[in-house]
Order: sequence, then C-alpha cells, then structure tokens
Amino acid sequence: MLSNSSKYAIKAVLFLALNSNEKNKVMVKDISQPINVPQAYIAKLLQALVKEKIISSTRGPKGGFYLDEINLNHSIMNIVNVIDGEKKLNSCMMSLKKCNEEKPCPLHNILSPSRSNILNNLKSKTIKDVIKEVKLGNAFLPL
Repeated sequence: MLSNSSKYAIKAVLFLALNSNEKNKVMVKDISQPINVPQAYIAKLLQALVKEKIISSTRGPKGGFYLDEINLNHSIMNIVNVIDGEKKLNSCMMSLKKCNEEKPCPLHNILSPSRSNILNNLKSKTIKDVIKEVKLGNAFLPL
C-alpha cells in the first residue's frame, strides 16, 4: 500500500523526531546509514518534505534537518501525500485502472473498509503520537 519512497520518508522523519530539534540538526549522511537508505535518495525525499514544511532545515556549517514543534504535529498521512499523493493509497489493489466504487474489481469491496480504516489512522496520527509510542516502548524503530 505504501511505496518504498513513502516508507523511507516516514523512517527518516521518525529518525529526525527522535534525534533532532532546532538546536541539534542532523545531516543527510547521518540519517541515511541508520535507516538504510542511499544518501542521495533520502536527500531528495527530505527536500520534498522541507518544501512542503513537513520538516525543517537550515543551510550552512551548523545546518541540517530537524523537526520543530509545528513539524511534530503533522500527520503521517501528510508525509505520504508529499511523497506519493493520496491517489496512490486509493489505487486498485489489483492495479486495474478502471476500478472504482461504481465498477469495483473482485477485491475492491473486500479491501475497501480496511483501506478506509488505514487512511483514517494515517490522517489522525501525528509524528508526535508515533514517537510517543516509541519512547513508551509500545513500538520500536531499529535505528
């Protein structure tokens, strides 16, 4: 359901949420290895997130990427929308171009309620919510 790009972007944002703030910025090279994503690839994803103000960055010798309080309040869905757009999440699970509510594929009605639930959860959970679960030990990140 999520593209690799979205998964990488989410991992990078969660890494930043755990390891950065306005005073402690993180360079791309310090993100790519722990999340196991090539540096150039993650840099491109992070720039897209900066452009849409999901994460913050500063240039220069003390520069890097970070999350401030405003960034932490973005939903996980905001990250996915920047990278893939919601259209990807609503696409047919069988990759049929003409699948929709009026003309459903064989799996459409089976998966539609689950998809709606997942989308609602991605929209309602903020970066801060997800990181709180990690800090409480209710979820883990192998970073």
